[in-house]
Amino acid sequence: MKKKFLFNKKDYKILIVGLIFIATGFILMSGGGSDDPNIFNDEIYNFRRIRLSPTLVIFGFVIIFFSILRKK
Repeated sequence: MKKKFLFNKKDYKILIVGLIFIATGFILMSGGGSDDPNIFNDEIYNFRRIRLSPTLVIFGFVIIFFSILRKK
């Protein structure tokens, strides 16, 4: 008897793409801090950390949602 998987190969590929988007978003969101806690660094408020990274993370979750609920 063959085992039947829940997802097929295409679903797994879409799922991995979504995970890559989420990981990239979190990597871009990191950093920007200062080594000295007494010095404030305005770099944490740049476009990459405020707009681009959260957009990538949300887009990654949408892709994963699509891959899970896609009809076979």
